[in-house]
Amino acid sequence: MQAVMDQATFRTALEDAIKGKSANKSPFSIAWAEGKLSRTHLARWAENHYHYVGPFADYLGYVYARMPASYVEAKDFLLSNMYEEEIGGDRHTDLLIRFAESCGTTGARVRDPDNMSPTTRGLQSWCYAIAMREDPIVAVAGLVVGLESQVPSIYRRQTPTLREKYGFTDEEVEFFDLHIVSDEIHGERGFQIVLEHATTPELQQRCLKICEIGAQMRLLYTTALYHDYVEAELPLQELQRAA
Repeated sequence: MQAVMDQATFRTALEDAIKGKSANKSPFSIAWAEGKLSRTHLARWAENHYHYVGPFADYLGYVYARMPASYVEAKDFLLSNMYEEEIGGDRHTDLLIRFAESCGTTGARVRDPDNMSPTTRGLQSWCYAIAMREDPIVAVAGLVVGLESQVPSIYRRQTPTLREKYGFTDEEVEFFDLHIVSDEIHGERGFQIVLEHATTPELQQRCLKICEIGAQMRLLYTTALYHDYVEAELPLQELQRAA
């Protein structure tokens, strides 16, 4: 039988579960960071991304409702995260729509679920399923550690390109600037909650697996955006030669 890992060992294992599966490795992210996407491609990203991150407060709400009342700090974190997403200043989805409109699409198109790809719909459904069905600590591992903690590293590569190569203004890219900061804080809090409350070998292993799957899901989603919207104009061989 496996022993309980101490927090330092468990932290390293959680990080290793995500390592090598970052969405930065997808051809869509590579093309974005190199300035090879068009504003139309970025508009398609925004239309899809809205349906992944738009319900994030909903995902967390389901986890919050099932989190043990004695886990006060974990519940407070979830509630604070939901507040920031929805009413703690500018609504995050409004900032995403502002970026989308600057790419040439409309708020109506962004909000229309018919404009997301099947893979995006799968990621959204996975997030709902994790939030509703998994142990709350496992859900935090999947949603916050496996998914949300990746965001700063992704956006730190993409945001300079938005300004320097695409010419977006600071106001237009506020969505990215905000999440570089907020999701670094959220990701670290997610790690701390999982480290504190995953105290059995079985629960630790479930957290490790869900982190791995979460990272794979985001990589799959981002890769699908390339195949759905970019590949016909920028074949993979051409992107690889440029890299």
